[in-house]
Amino acid sequence: MSLNCNEIDLVLSELSLDGAFIQDIIQPGYDTLALYTYSAGNAKTILICTAQNACRINETRRKITRNEKPLRFMELLKSRIKGTKINKCRQIEKQRIICFELSNAQESFLLYVRLWSGAANVILCNTENKIIDSLYRRPKKGEVTGSTFTLPEARPETRIWPVREFSEIHPSAQNTLSFNEKVDLWYGEYAENLSREALLEKAEKWYESSKSKMENALENLIKKQNEFENAEDLKHIGDLISANAHLLNPSSPFLECEDFKTGKTIKIHIDPTKDAYKNAAYYYEKCKKAKTGAASLEHDIDVAKKRIEKLTRLYAEMQREMNPVKIEQLLRKNTATKQQQKKEHPGLDYTVDGWYILVGRDANENDELLRHYAKGNDLWLHTRDFPGGYVFIKNRQGKSVPLEILLYAANLAVYYSKARNAGKVDLYYTSVKHLRRAKNAPKGTVLPTNEKNLCITPDKKRLEWLDSLKKEMEMI
Repeated sequence: MSLNCNEIDLVLSELSLDGAFIQDIIQPGYDTLALYTYSAGNAKTILICTAQNACRINETRRKITRNEKPLRFMELLKSRIKGTKINKCRQIEKQRIICFELSNAQESFLLYVRLWSGAANVILCNTENKIIDSLYRRPKKGEVTGSTFTLPEARPETRIWPVREFSEIHPSAQNTLSFNEKVDLWYGEYAENLSREALLEKAEKWYESSKSKMENALENLIKKQNEFENAEDLKHIGDLISANAHLLNPSSPFLECEDFKTGKTIKIHIDPTKDAYKNAAYYYEKCKKAKTGAASLEHDIDVAKKRIEKLTRLYAEMQREMNPVKIEQLLRKNTATKQQQKKEHPGLDYTVDGWYILVGRDANENDELLRHYAKGNDLWLHTRDFPGGYVFIKNRQGKSVPLEILLYAANLAVYYSKARNAGKVDLYYTSVKHLRRAKNAPKGTVLPTNEKNLCITPDKKRLEWLDSLKKEMEMI
């Protein structure tokens, strides 16, 4: 429930903001503002909330955490009204609209705070009510830059709005707290949408859902790892085929022979169109891939476990946090869509069999990745004779980049270049430490040395597999 007109009057009378200066403005969320004011040795933090069913203005003693990314309206207010004096702060005719009359040495402003649930807004105007900007831009209401802000017509008030007692607050605190303190405590602990209790319920649902997805992904990785544990059995089958080549029947898809380990007769599936050497080679290759896959899966399993641990630590942090504003920030950051979340680096990234690949798609991303994210022993790939993106394969200590990983990276380099629709494409690759920046050349241009050539025909299936892999990882 939002503050009513009489409660707003009581809050403003306790605040006594006339003559105070606005020292700073923080916008911790899309629906909340905090004005840091100072007057005659008295500093106050004024919280303005425009959330549905929780519209209010009050002094708060809670720490206001800055948003990770500075928000538009906060930056505007800082540039225009930071340092201004509050000449007058009043509610306009019981309409739940508060007007701050502000001025500095150069100009004056009117800051309107409308605390209507479902239509709340904070609007900065000049003295002629021309809108400079607003917290929510609403073109249909004319609440956009350059429009004129019109106050609603005064209506006779027929209903008496009582000032709440906030009975949920412990009786021992009722007589010792000011009304501002009661408002801050009640909305922080008991309000339907923004209370600590309600936010922790949301946090629990988010945690359980996220943890379930991560645990399912980890379980699938462990299943794959268990499947790879029979790698030596595959080698043993290859040995059996080689040892019993004389028993192969060109008309049968099976080789029936004695297992020299157990002494039992077993059936081995073979390709009757191939000889014993090729059939054995097939099982040896499967053995090799299983061993390589097992080593890569160890890395993926370790990453999945660390993600679950990180999630649990974050949830524990939310549970310990006493400030609802901070909990709301943490929730908003971690429940945002992938598109809304701040990326740790420019471009794209893929993790394939434990190898981390970074992809720049234009000159700016290429330059940024090269300057800040690529290290000397990382591998760099780029198409010859065609402009395009840089691809980096991050170095793994003591390991050489497998051909399969090189081919995945090469296909990405071709796809994000002008050679996308070409036939065979030449690429060169070398360590980042062998790159030298070209003087007086376009951004990101480098001159490689010690480079090697790689010629590929773009493989659509590899790109489709990378795309599906990325989608799976995003679900973790």
